[in-house]
Amino acid sequence: MEPNMDSQTESQNADVSAKRRDRLLPISILIAAVLVSGALIYNTGKQGGQDVEPTLQNQPGPDRMRPVTADDHMFGDPNAPVMVVEYSDLECPFCKRFHVTMQQAVTAYGGKVAWVYRHSPIDQLHPKARKEAEASECAAELGGNEKFWAYVDRLFALTPSNNGLDLAKLPTIAADVGLDRTAFESCLSSGKYAAKVEAHRVDAENAGGGGTPYSIVVATNGKKTVIPGALPLTSTNPGEPSVKAILDEALK
Repeated sequence: MEPNMDSQTESQNADVSAKRRDRLLPISILIAAVLVSGALIYNTGKQGGQDVEPTLQNQPGPDRMRPVTADDHMFGDPNAPVMVVEYSDLECPFCKRFHVTMQQAVTAYGGKVAWVYRHSPIDQLHPKARKEAEASECAAELGGNEKFWAYVDRLFALTPSNNGLDLAKLPTIAADVGLDRTAFESCLSSGKYAAKVEAHRVDAENAGGGGTPYSIVVATNGKKTVIPGALPLTSTNPGEPSVKAILDEALK
């Protein structure tokens, strides 16, 4: 009988040990996973001896907009307390409408609001817009800020939008606003401003622009507010968003 009892005891002990291992195994795996995760987080947060910002802070948004500099095209008083930075596509019909709205806004607010124009051509919809943007930069090279705005105004007035402008008219527009046609054609054919237009488009993307027009109002205290699309200057419906309502808030 004793051998049988010993065998049963050994068997029972083995079962208990196996069950204990089965219970401890998931816990061990969990602890190991936590330790590995901690190591990965630490290593990710330290690269080259410098802290790396959380991914969330690197998401597109107005705070990632490139600051306004002397290289920007500005309409209005450079010392205005409020800036509106617009990312625009020269073949976008909504941009064409909003262009008039912004002209009205700068005039209505006197020296309180300035308007900065940046390029954001949407190649999938308007493949001509990128070359048109380069053309406006050539106008700026040849005639300064004044001719840049004159060129953009004239182009918007002529284009039917939605990729409808004949690119052969770009030199004619230059001549219309008083630029040397030959010098303009030489500038445009060189492609020298393609990189600048692309840099503007990337800036728009970083700033959260998924379409055009996309505008960011920079208030006197530095707070940034997005104007979503081609809002009207004013609205007769209480509570309905308008450019005026956003600008008034920014000027407080």
